[in-house]
Amino acid sequence: MRRLRRISLWRAGAPLALLCAGLLFATSATNARGTDLRPSRNTTLAGLVEEQSRRSASLVRQHAALTQDIEKLQAQQGSIDPVLSKQLKDLSDAVGTTPVTGPGLTVTLKDAPSQVVKDNPDVDADWLVIHQQDIQAVVNALWAGGADAISIQNHRVISTTGIKCVGNSVVLHGVPYLPPYKITAIGDRRKLQKALDDSQYIENLQDYVVKFQLGYDVKNESSIAMPAYEGTLDLQSATVPGFPRTPSTSPTASGR
Repeated sequence: MRRLRRISLWRAGAPLALLCAGLLFATSATNARGTDLRPSRNTTLAGLVEEQSRRSASLVRQHAALTQDIEKLQAQQGSIDPVLSKQLKDLSDAVGTTPVTGPGLTVTLKDAPSQVVKDNPDVDADWLVIHQQDIQAVVNALWAGGADAISIQNHRVISTTGIKCVGNSVVLHGVPYLPPYKITAIGDRRKLQKALDDSQYIENLQDYVVKFQLGYDVKNESSIAMPAYEGTLDLQSATVPGFPRTPSTSPTASGR
């Protein structure tokens, strides 16, 4: 009789256990929505930014390789008129699609050290980090100082380059970057330095460098090898003069 009771309990309990297991699997699948729920996976912001940066860099390299293939095929079709060839080179230099070398400056911007953040819990967090307007101020000052070419994070800055804050990262050409931010300019170092010193916005930034140890470092470079811009030159938001513009909203950045 005891044996029969054990068998009866097993037969009754086994379907219930299977039903519970099925419910657990279904709940996990619903919550995961196709993602990995394992805690060992790197899901920190820094990890996600680095992963996206690597993916974008790979796509940029593919684009550059395909562009070279197109140029080779075009060259095989016949020689280009010397006048047109010179015009093309001049335009390429102005646009930033050719590499350049020369002396210049490198400006490095950093957020406040973690210890400063801990020691100032009541201070607005926006005061302790580098914002897009800080990078823009440095770039604008360097252009005003007569820079021949500028790069950010070793990516060439061109006329359509946009700098945008997303969380605590800065997006450049669609790729997110974390600090430190390195801005490099080729040109007359004396004029570039004077332009930085004369910038009122950078003067304001220097106050926070003193108060909260934000990183602002300027380094003289005797020789800089700056790469060409390798991304797409297609305009996504340009409009023809005289035509009505589609209403749009621009992102608003918080800052000091």
